[in-house]
Order: sequence, then structure tokens, then C-alpha cells
Amino acid sequence: MLTVTQLARKYDVSRTTILYYEREGLLMPHTRSENGYRWYGQNEIKRLEAIMAYRAFGIPVSNIAPLLNREDDMEQERILRDQLMALEHEIQKLRHQQKAIVLLLKQPSLLEQSMVNKDRWTEIMKAAGFSEDDMKNWHQQFEKMEPEAHQEFLESLSIDKEEIDKIRVWSRQP
Repeated sequence: MLTVTQLARKYDVSRTTILYYEREGLLMPHTRSENGYRWYGQNEIKRLEAIMAYRAFGIPVSNIAPLLNREDDMEQERILRDQLMALEHEIQKLRHQQKAIVLLLKQPSLLEQSMVNKDRWTEIMKAAGFSEDDMKNWHQQFEKMEPEAHQEFLESLSIDKEEIDKIRVWSRQP
């Protein structure tokens, strides 16, 4: 069992963050001691890890409860789709900013160089804690939910057509 302070140190977050998650109903202590200390056990630790993962994906705190509670599959899918679309919007916005900067630099050849390629994207996913299975699941969900957007995304990574076809085929397999 860990106190708020111990939990905060272990996961490199502030006590305030953990207390905020409690106020939002996301993370409740397992028990409270007579002196008012909050104690967190393994279930609460796993829940905090899930909360932190969803936050790392950019999901707002207000949308995390349905994902943690897994009560409504349609609501979960809506939240994840909305986040996927928000990320896509942000990527498009960043691409427009890149183009504007390149034009200001008067070096259009920079546009031909892909800023994020397959290897860089894989590094980013691994750094975010994704295993090979997690990445496959990510592709499977993307293919299932938005096949055309998945195709466009893979093309944006400068992956050749044959490899894109292979990725999309294994993305459709269970």
C-alpha cells in the first residue's frame, strides 16, 4: 500500500494531480487511516497507470471515466474516435504550419522530406510504451474504424505501396 506522496513519487506526478483524479471520481484510495492518510493498493495503482496512459494519448480527464469503467462500448468507441480525429486535426494543423515555414524559408525541397517516417513513428510508439502487440492492435483498430484514413496515414509515413498493402492485410486479421 502506498500513500498519496509515495504514489506521486513512484509515478512522477504531483500529489495535486492524484487528489484531482480523486475529486473527479477517477481514483479513489483503497482505504483511509485514522489520521486521514489515503492508502492505495495494487488495483488503484493499475487504475492510475491506465489514467496516465489515457492522458498521454491526449484524452481529457472528463472523458476517462467511461474508458476505465468499460460500461458502454459505444461511448468508449466515440471517445476514442473523437480523440483520433482530434489528433488527425492537430497533425493537419502542424503540416500547414510546416508548409508556411518552408515557404517563408523559400526552400520548398524541405516539403519533400517526410518529417515523420515509418521508423520515426515506430520509435514514437515504443517511447509511449507500446509493445509490438499494442502497435498491431492500434493498426487493427484504425483499419476497422477508418480504413481510408489508415491508408492515408500509412502513405504519409512514406511507406511504399507493397508494404502498406501488407500492413493493411495483417491489420484485418484477428
